[in-house]
Amino acid sequence: MPIRQAKKSWVREVRDWCISLAVAVVVALLVQNYAFAQTEVKNISMQKTLIEGQRLIEDKLSYHFEKPQRGDIVIINGPESDKRLIKRVIGLPGDVIDFTEDGQVTVNGKALNEPYIKGRTYANGLQVPYTIPDRTVFVMGDNRENSMDSREIGPIAFSSVEGRAVFRLWPLNKFGQLN
Repeated sequence: MPIRQAKKSWVREVRDWCISLAVAVVVALLVQNYAFAQTEVKNISMQKTLIEGQRLIEDKLSYHFEKPQRGDIVIINGPESDKRLIKRVIGLPGDVIDFTEDGQVTVNGKALNEPYIKGRTYANGLQVPYTIPDRTVFVMGDNRENSMDSREIGPIAFSSVEGRAVFRLWPLNKFGQLN
């Protein structure tokens, strides 16, 4: 009799491992596709904060419960359906965006403190002052002189904001949370 019980235990152990593995794979796929994702920086528009080739973790879940905030680094679906853009949220619905003659951004009449930018910021053809419509955000790259952003493509609908970049994985010497 003891041999039969050992056989049942072994079969039960294998079955339990298979079930556990299947559940882990399903959870990992759901988390990867719906909660978090890995993305790669593929342009220079976010220099000096992000450079081409860096790998980031994207939080895809938060914006289902809260709206983007000024300063968030977001991944958006760009004007071309196959192109994703990484930009910083500068303005929120109802904000009035303007630019000073010396290349500074103002929001609601107050100059933004932007130690992360590279270059000066100009309107690039945008009619200013510009009021951001409801359910949209105004985004710009940190490399202000080399960025396709809301100054050219207009405000970004909340529904086009895929997620928020929260963590840098690569290169290892830059590993850590994004600001």
